Amino acid sequence: MTVISVEVTPSPEPLLPPAPAVPRSARRLVVLGDSTAVGLGDPLPGRGGWRGVGPLVADALGVEPDGYLNPSFTGARMGCVLTKQLPAAVAHRPDVALVVAGMNDTLRPDFSAEKIAADLTEVIRSLAAVGTVVVPVRYHDHGKVFRLPQSLRRALSQRVAELNAAIDGVVEREGVPCLDLELLPGAYDLTAWSVDRLHPSELGHRMLATGFTERLAEAGFAVPRPVSLTCSGGVEPSTAGHVGWLVLKGIPWVWRRGREFVPYAAVIMWHSFRERLR
Repeated sequence: MTVISVEVTPSPEPLLPPAPAVPRSARRLVVLGDSTAVGLGDPLPGRGGWRGVGPLVADALGVEPDGYLNPSFTGARMGCVLTKQLPAAVAHRPDVALVVAGMNDTLRPDFSAEKIAADLTEVIRSLAAVGTVVVPVRYHDHGKVFRLPQSLRRALSQRVAELNAAIDGVVEREGVPCLDLELLPGAYDLTAWSVDRLHPSELGHRMLATGFTERLAEAGFAVPRPVSLTCSGGVEPSTAGHVGWLVLKGIPWVWRRGREFVPYAAVIMWHSFRERLR
């Protein structure tokens, strides 16, 4: 009788899914940038200044008051973030830094996408050297919010596109998360904007904070208290307050920036007119 030997290969052990990574806690947070980073549009009761996106993100991440730093200021450009805000940020050694800057650059005659990219790169690398995850923003088409005339809106849109291209290049090279404001649900709803249509309302700041915390969760950070989109704790400005802000702050700002931006817009309009004649 012939005996046939059959070698049986044992079945491989079933592959188990990798154990989920433990989310990292953020203990220190820095917010850098311009008036949106300051919190304009989300006033606190009793003339208590501004709240805005920074404190909302800090609360969502569980950052204590002594771990939060916001050296941002109104009118800041990307170069201001690098030269005037970054030193304090690096000294704070944050786990997370949010950068909301660049829009003021688009309205100035010396706008340079290359310089913005270089400044943002240095900001990210300097903070990364102390262990910080940096989250910049790329911008929406603010001309849709501000209801500019078509010619001016086209000029501003072109500038914003150049700004976004510069930011996109830095984000890709440095491998950092980025919040795309164009993709925020409701970004163009007027309820997301204060009366000046330049700064987010309380709801708008909550939307920004939600977007930032979503990017941070994707980057591995714990978000123990997600941001609510229900407005609370802020102040709904009165009609008189709206008018007062527009007269004392808003209109003078538009006038100053407009004098610098209109010559650039006129060039865009002229080139557009010539294209139509061809």
